[in-house]
Amino acid sequence: MRRLIFFALRIVGALDHRLRERLTLAGWLVLGAAGGAAAAGLNTNLTVTHRAFAFLAALLALSWIVSLFFRARVEVRREMPRYATAGEPFSYRISVANRGTRALGGAVVTERLRDPRPSYDEWRRAREPGEEHRNWFDRKVGYFRWRWLIDRRQPRDFVPATLGALAPGTQHSLKLGFTPRRRGRIEFLGLTLGRADPLGLVNGLARVPLEGRLIALPKCYRLPQLALPGRRKFQPGGVSLAASVGDSEEFLALRDYRPGDPLQRVHWKSFARTGKPVVKEYQDEFFERHALVLDTGSTQGEDAAFEDAIALAASFVYTIDTQDCLLDLLFVGGEVRTFTAGRGQMRAEHMLEALAGLGPSAPEDFGALARAVLARRATLSSVIAIFVSWDEERARFVAALRAEGFGVRALLVRAEGDAPRGVFQLQPGKIEQGLAGLR
Repeated sequence: MRRLIFFALRIVGALDHRLRERLTLAGWLVLGAAGGAAAAGLNTNLTVTHRAFAFLAALLALSWIVSLFFRARVEVRREMPRYATAGEPFSYRISVANRGTRALGGAVVTERLRDPRPSYDEWRRAREPGEEHRNWFDRKVGYFRWRWLIDRRQPRDFVPATLGALAPGTQHSLKLGFTPRRRGRIEFLGLTLGRADPLGLVNGLARVPLEGRLIALPKCYRLPQLALPGRRKFQPGGVSLAASVGDSEEFLALRDYRPGDPLQRVHWKSFARTGKPVVKEYQDEFFERHALVLDTGSTQGEDAAFEDAIALAASFVYTIDTQDCLLDLLFVGGEVRTFTAGRGQMRAEHMLEALAGLGPSAPEDFGALARAVLARRATLSSVIAIFVSWDEERARFVAALRAEGFGVRALLVRAEGDAPRGVFQLQPGKIEQGLAGLR
């Protein structure tokens, strides 16, 4: 039964999309009037409104046939940066060149995105925020959940561009824009040129394939001035350990061999020239290394608390100056994943890109994340931990870090409940106001 409902939703969604693309405002008015005339004229013996239906239907059919003859031979180039920010307006430019033999004008250029309709498993597992308050029929049919899944994947406030008169062989530059609803990847299939038929009822469409991709990064909040606690610690292997395996400290000088020096450090060219063993000496490195731990364990899916927790993590990534320190971002994404930025390592944009595609994990996976953080305690200076839920396991984790002498900032994003002792609690939707009290 649920698969039949899902199949019906897909058909209705496809039909709605086609009509929205094809019909102009006047076309919708004619279609509505034709539908009303058809309903009123079911009994042809009592009323003649069926004639109005026949006339309006004929107008729509004629406009539809004429619109099929619209053709446009164009070459399009999209000039778009790699990143946008969720919730913020984004604009870019495209260049349209007329490769046909006739002038082209009056067409409206819009982007064509990848099909946003969810799969059956996604639709069945997802839960629309506030769905538990809907009536029994709406929960069973799942139409509003279907619309919510589609809307959250599509940007809003699309700004189409109208193409002026374009003679053969000429080129125009146009500005397009939209606002990403949420973080994540936005995939483009191409552009659509639409021009209404002479009656102004139906748009003729010409599709231009042009694939592209844009990453909508999580939104960021303004953080207060924070002095991260902790002291410089010895980093085995130096800075390069963040990107490689093994000891590879910064080279300092050559010196004579001493008993116990590893053979890997012998400088063989100097040994051959002087006739006595010479080894390479390295400089130990001490600097600050901070861990940003994001708890993704959620049973509520990508709800407001989860999204605000990711935005909060992105705010720390964006704000912390990693010029003289390292920042480790740890979270569970199928498995424990670690990203390191600072001192010649990964850039902050790459961390934000990882956060953009992050989804919730099982709450019980937090144990693996806690073990991964504690395994690094010898090199860490401080820990910033962001939680979306709270239980005894998470309380033990924070207590274990503080018992090791770490400066720990624990932040909990949830709507209800009292803040645990030593944990700074923030309410979803009021993160920026709450951060004003963070010290």
